[in-house]
Amino acid sequence: MERNIRNYAALLTKPSDASAVISGSAAYPNIHGAVHFYRTRNGVLVAAEINGLPYSDGRCYHPVFAFHIHEGTICDGDMHDPFSGAMSHYNPTNCEHPFHAGDLLPLFSNRGYAFSVFLTDRFLLSEIIGKTAIIHGNRDDFTTQPSGNAGEKLACGVIAKCRKGCR
Repeated sequence: MERNIRNYAALLTKPSDASAVISGSAAYPNIHGAVHFYRTRNGVLVAAEINGLPYSDGRCYHPVFAFHIHEGTICDGDMHDPFSGAMSHYNPTNCEHPFHAGDLLPLFSNRGYAFSVFLTDRFLLSEIIGKTAIIHGNRDDFTTQPSGNAGEKLACGVIAKCRKGCR
């Protein structure tokens, strides 16, 4: 296991195979960051670094945000849903929530900053190119169908293949 941890840590110092540049909606213009995707023999290593998430000071208030891959290919929308073009969760096998291929680990905010790295075998890298990465306003309850009561879409980015590696 220690060897795997070292291998994954070393992978994070290299250019990624795909990435999504994350931008907040007009209501959340301070949200920005990136999600990087690395192909491994055990699945896809996902590394997200996000800044500008909403938060307020409070001893017992540490926001948690749902984080998903959606099936849509654009981050456009309207005043009611700024990222309606992202459509719904990526779910090619029609599984119930939280077993969609696009259901990811939540983002835990640290005064508006979130950093997360995890390994998943729910999808191949080639399957998500062109899809969207979405950060929602609520935590995912991992129960409510079809989307875990994740709330409004705060930020979005289109996943693109990196030709010579992304940083």
